[in-house]
Amino acid sequence: MGEAVLQHIANQRGLDVVVDSAGTAGYHVGEEPDERTVATCKKHGVPINSYARQVATSDFTKFTHILASDENNLRHLESIKPANATASVRLWGSYLDGKPIPDPYYGRASGFENVYHQCVSLSNAFLDEVIGKEGS
Repeated sequence: MGEAVLQHIANQRGLDVVVDSAGTAGYHVGEEPDERTVATCKKHGVPINSYARQVATSDFTKFTHILASDENNLRHLESIKPANATASVRLWGSYLDGKPIPDPYYGRASGFENVYHQCVSLSNAFLDEVIGKEGS
């Protein structure tokens, strides 16, 4: 959901950015997003059409920013970050309120709605900070 929301908001702002999503574990590689994620995105007019993949060491040089959803994922990313990494690796919530993105998988549909709204807020905060730095 984070990938879809961030890409959608960047597109709405007229920004030409590449957004990709990857998990720190390979549990769902090749699978489509959860049907509740898809339904929530569609409800808000956000296109979503990605497949799960696992983060690769090349991501640390391919992308400028790597955003972790929570502290566990951040620690894992830091542990696999290669010496030649050029990407900024941060908790996505650090751009706004420092809060992690909860995994709504085992909860109710309302959890997906809450995560959607959190992703919107985080996307705007992230883009505001990155655009501000690039414009300086």
